Amino acid sequence: MKAAARHAGTVIAGIMTGCVLLFAATASRASALPTGLPELPGLGEVMQRDNRTGLALSGFDPVAYFLNDAAVPGLPDYELVHDGAVWRFASAANRDAFREAPEVYTPRFGGFDASGVADGRAVDADPHRFAVIGSQLYFFRSDENRRRFLNEAALRAKAWERWPAVATSIAR
Repeated sequence: MKAAARHAGTVIAGIMTGCVLLFAATASRASALPTGLPELPGLGEVMQRDNRTGLALSGFDPVAYFLNDAAVPGLPDYELVHDGAVWRFASAANRDAFREAPEVYTPRFGGFDASGVADGRAVDADPHRFAVIGSQLYFFRSDENRRRFLNEAALRAKAWERWPAVATSIAR
């Protein structure tokens, strides 16, 4: 009986030591983030961003989608932190336009695939596959998803209907 109790004590001590080491490793990793980056993503965040760099839209300029109808890479010289993500822009003018009206240039559905949202899921999107519909920017994972979303008005309505539930399920 004493041997079993001693073994149980050793197992519990091992588990505690493992937990302490895991906590220490996590804390040291968090403190090793470069200065200027936003905090690590938290439960319930809804903007798609790279978890390593903190960049929204993989560093592409959200304003350029409207002005150039193209995915234009942003530059480190023109960036700002907005809603927990680092946004990059191709010019100071684009950065200033975004700063003045982020609700205009921020993609719908947090930059997730709009067709996926219509299906009830948050699916990462490709910043090269996009559409500006009216005055709203949408992203897609594939050309097929983009085509479907553009051609089916009911799909767009379904995405707007399902977005609140999808947004609450995102854990990034």
